[in-house]
Amino acid sequence: YQIPTACTQPLAIKVAPDGNVWFAESNVGNIAKFDPVSETFTEFENEMWPVGARTMSWGMDYSTDGAMWYTDGGYDTLWRFDIAEEKYDAVNYPVSEEGSLPQKLMIHGSSMIVNDFTGSKITFFDLTQNTLDITYSSIVAPIPNSFTGDFAIDSQNNLWYTNWIPETSGLLLKFNIEKYQSDVVLLNSFTSMEDYFEVYEFPKELNIANGLSIDENDNVWILDTTSSFFFKFNPKTENFTKFVTSPPQPSVYGNATGIVKSPISRPYWSETDMNGYLYFNEQTSNQIAIFDIENERLTEYLIPSKN
Repeated sequence: YQIPTACTQPLAIKVAPDGNVWFAESNVGNIAKFDPVSETFTEFENEMWPVGARTMSWGMDYSTDGAMWYTDGGYDTLWRFDIAEEKYDAVNYPVSEEGSLPQKLMIHGSSMIVNDFTGSKITFFDLTQNTLDITYSSIVAPIPNSFTGDFAIDSQNNLWYTNWIPETSGLLLKFNIEKYQSDVVLLNSFTSMEDYFEVYEFPKELNIANGLSIDENDNVWILDTTSSFFFKFNPKTENFTKFVTSPPQPSVYGNATGIVKSPISRPYWSETDMNGYLYFNEQTSNQIAIFDIENERLTEYLIPSKN
């Protein structure tokens, strides 16, 4: 399906409960809707957007009050689009001293969770308040001056996310949301953040973690975008298992110069469903992958557009 406006650079995407597909147009600052029944697009102009500005919008989610929220990494902003009123609101993201990049976003109950990719933190926003008075609390990542990656929540209400420095060190973290939030309400302070964490070191082959998902058995799936590898972490055995995609096809990555000797697929973002499948995109392989978790069978679909 061809988006009406050229060069919008669509990134974050979310299917609403009514089946409409929403996505952020990061080159023009708009949000857009695709109706899969009528096969039509509607693009909503953001009058607050600076002329000629660009951003990176990786995260989007739907809130039960009928709004789409999405991240804006270029302006450290969280945007709220009221679907019924077709109105935009902007919330400033709390910037860290080293700079910030709000990346992925999840609505969880009455909270909105956002990872700060370059600011080494995860932030919880209270959605029971209006956008002008919204409050937040943040948990700082254990590794200083590091990247804080994608996250997901398991069936026991634990938040899993990654924290790493390329070529140096990396951690998978399990964070107890209920204990943390109850202490915020009752104590408004903490004795030690270590009380809320369980920490696991990356295997040596895992370098830069991007996508993270959790399956129906609470296994954690992590994608390494500097290779063709993806990993399963079993929280019961505390073991990592490595899997690999197929090599990219030469028709996808070109290589007219012959420089590329060992092409990699770069798995990037992922999702799981409740039917035992892991889905992810292979950035430089130009494929969408579906992994049958129980049978450990990988199927890859080549996207028609190339180069």
